[in-house]
Amino acid sequence: MGGTHTGDSTYWAGLLSGLSRVQHGFHIVLFGNSQRPEDVSKQFRWIEVPAKNNRYWSMVAFPLAARKAGASVIHTQYSLSPFVGQRGITTIHDVSFLIGPEWFKPRDRFLLSRSIPLAVRRAARVITVSESSKNEIERFIPSANGKVAVTYNACPDWIQSVDRGKAVAAARTLGIDGPFLLTVGTRWPRKNMDLALQAAALLPKNLPHKLVVTGKQGWGATELGSRGVATGYVSNEMLSNLYSAADLYLAPSRHEGFGIPLLEAFRCGCPVLASTGGALPEVAGDAAIIEPDWQPEQWANTIERLLRDTSTLRELRQRGFEREKQFTWQECARRTLEVYREVAT
Repeated sequence: MGGTHTGDSTYWAGLLSGLSRVQHGFHIVLFGNSQRPEDVSKQFRWIEVPAKNNRYWSMVAFPLAARKAGASVIHTQYSLSPFVGQRGITTIHDVSFLIGPEWFKPRDRFLLSRSIPLAVRRAARVITVSESSKNEIERFIPSANGKVAVTYNACPDWIQSVDRGKAVAAARTLGIDGPFLLTVGTRWPRKNMDLALQAAALLPKNLPHKLVVTGKQGWGATELGSRGVATGYVSNEMLSNLYSAADLYLAPSRHEGFGIPLLEAFRCGCPVLASTGGALPEVAGDAAIIEPDWQPEQWANTIERLLRDTSTLRELRQRGFEREKQFTWQECARRTLEVYREVAT
C-alpha cells in the first residue's frame, strides 16, 4: 500500500475508506511488507511482514502470517496462494489479458494467463467491479461460475471539483494555455490513447484545443501528434485541476473492468466521451456520450460536434454530477462485507 495511485491501490484505499464508515463485526487486520503508510486509518491493525521479494511475500509470507494471526477471511487481488485454504477471496478487476492478448507484453500475458485462472479455482469467492467484468470472468474462466460477486468502485476521495478559474490557472503552470481535452491513464496499448491523439489531430483549426495526456509513460508506440501534450504523472491536486479545467474527457480504452476516471471526470464537471470498451458504458449510464466507432475520423467528428454544442455539454455535466453520486465506497464496503460473511461462516 502507499505510493502513487494505480487502479489496484485506488481500490484498496477506497475499500478501506468505505469499511471505516460502515458498521460491521469484523476485526480487520492489514498486512504489508513495509511500515504502515501514513494514510492508513489507525482503526485498522497493521502487521508488517518482511519478505525477500514481492512474489514470495504474496504467495508464502503473507498467507502464512494471516493464518498464524487466525484470519477467517484472507482477501487479495489477483494472485491467491494455496496456503489460504478455504478462506481465500480474490478481487479480479478484469480479464482483458484473455480478451485482447495483443494488448499485453508476452511475459505479462503468460503470467496472468497462468496465475488468474489458478487463483479463481483456489478462491472461495471472487470479487469484481462491474457486471460486465463478472460476465467476462465467468465466460473466460468457467471455474468462476457461481463464485463471482460485484462490488462497484467509486470516485477516489482525493479527487475534488475545483473552481474553473483556479483550475485553468493551475493548468497554465504545466504550460497548458488555452482550451484543452483530457485523457488519463498509463500509456499502453489497451488504453488506446493513439485513437484520442489521432482524433484530436483531425480537429479543424478553428477549434484550438490541445489534448492533454496525463499518466505514466507505459509501453508501446504513442505519437503525441500536432495537438498532444504529455504531462507525465501529476499530483492528485493537479489531476483535480485538469479535470475541472478540461472541456471534454476522452476515454478511448479498448477494455476496462470499471473505469474510475469516468467518475473522476463526472465529479469535476467534465463532460465525457467514451468508447464501448468493457464496462465503460455500464459505468457511464446516460451521463456520457458513447462512441461505438473506433475510427479517428468518427471520434474527431463527435468531438467537434460536442465542443460546438454548449447545451449538450451543460446537460452532460449535470448528468455526470448525478451519476457519480450513485457510486460510493460505503456501498462497495457493504457488498464486500457480505462476501466476507459468506466465506467466514
